[in-house]
Amino acid sequence: MPEVNLIELVSCTQYLISQIAQHPDLLKLEYYPDLTIGDAQSALSYLKYELENRQQISRLSENNQNDEH
Repeated sequence: MPEVNLIELVSCTQYLISQIAQHPDLLKLEYYPDLTIGDAQSALSYLKYELENRQQISRLSENNQNDEH
């Protein structure tokens, strides 16, 4: 089974969480946990930012190495 790109997994998860947050069944619940769906969305946003940042740094590093040769 091919490995799925982590950034793609995070993006898919962000979409699913947004759908959960808007789901009528969830909205009907009187559920007030310590950590919220918004907390999960924030955590995924930070993770995605970090992954994209590292990916960009890696590409720049590769380009610089190729330019030197």
